[in-house]
Amino acid sequence: MSEFEGKKLLILGGNPETTPLVEIANSMGIKTIVTSLRHTDPAKKAAWKAADVDGMDVPGLIALAREEAVDGVLVGVADILVPSYCKVCDALNLPCYATKEIVDVFSFKDSFKATCERYGVHGIPEYYLDADMKPEDVEKIKFPVMVKPVDNGGGVGMTVCYSKEDLPGAVKKALDASNKKRFIVEKYMECDDMGMYYTFKDGAVSASCIYDRYTTDEQKGLSRVCLGGTYPSKHIDEYFERMHDGAVRLFKDIGIKNGVLMLSGFYEDGEFYVYDTGFRLQGEAPHLLMKAIHGFDQREMLIRFALTGSEGDLDLLKEDDARLRGKYAATLWFLLKAGTIGKIDGLDEVEKDPCVVANIQRLYENTEVLKEWIGNEKQVLTRVYIVCDSKKELCDKLTEFQAKVKVTDTEGNDMLLRGFDPKKALEM
Repeated sequence: MSEFEGKKLLILGGNPETTPLVEIANSMGIKTIVTSLRHTDPAKKAAWKAADVDGMDVPGLIALAREEAVDGVLVGVADILVPSYCKVCDALNLPCYATKEIVDVFSFKDSFKATCERYGVHGIPEYYLDADMKPEDVEKIKFPVMVKPVDNGGGVGMTVCYSKEDLPGAVKKALDASNKKRFIVEKYMECDDMGMYYTFKDGAVSASCIYDRYTTDEQKGLSRVCLGGTYPSKHIDEYFERMHDGAVRLFKDIGIKNGVLMLSGFYEDGEFYVYDTGFRLQGEAPHLLMKAIHGFDQREMLIRFALTGSEGDLDLLKEDDARLRGKYAATLWFLLKAGTIGKIDGLDEVEKDPCVVANIQRLYENTEVLKEWIGNEKQVLTRVYIVCDSKKELCDKLTEFQAKVKVTDTEGNDMLLRGFDPKKALEM
């Protein structure tokens, strides 16, 4: 019998990316309860029990947790729910890897950027603008710029503006997507995109993955949704030389002891610029590659922490390795245009390849891809996770898989956006 057999775990959020977390908890003998506002959320289908309490409704969540007599609470894959997670755990005196001080830094892009600067971790240059859009402020802006809410992610509420005429609609979109009704205007960066993924255990800090990300440029005016990533980054040595130490000082000073955290950043002319963060498991799920290469599972660690206050006996600094023990890895995302999915070909064959360690599919045949999904991660069909022994093998697999997968709508039209160029990405 599992040591957690029969324990109850409340998981906040029901999006597709939270489903694997639920499944791992189920496999540990845990009774999972997934709650979110939408009755049809995918992660609920995998849970022992589902509830329709909104993840932002803290009193409702506390009442639900007490009614179910849960043994632990955990946030799924949604930044916006981390503050709720912290408040619910605090009210019930249950283990929580976040604190109010940490949440205050990471929940809002503007306060996060200000904190980072104190440690030499630079944010993207930005322009002052408020909802009144005063002409004297607008005149100082050099286009293109990105307008985005301070408290949302995944491309939601974000717009690229190429002229001042684009600003009113972009500001309205950002404010509509912001609970705090705040937005920021940043220089639109057209350079190398990166992810820096950290693991924390009992105060120890490890950079688990440093990788390069590739985004689509087909959707003009919208946030550039990810097409995939390659591991380790071509800039990994320079990152450790220039930015890693400052990031670690930041993490330690604000009190992070346990958990997982993503920094998203750009690399331009020898400098790194951080543009986003997430103090929780990521939708793009680097932990799946880490499990395949290192053998430890961050999901299990977080579940264990939620129920016991400890992430277990793992020697993090010994077992973790940002250089992936000499292997090469990638995530390959397939993005869809708006329409109704008629047929998906080739994905089953790709999933059976021995280099593929996971395939996290979000959308299926007969699903309608709504226009409002375009420009954020809701347009992702699936994410494929690949581990290879050499850079050449990885390049070949990425090329092969992108050629194999075909998606057409109910009228027979191609629904797939172009992928990224593996040879260019891997500098082959």
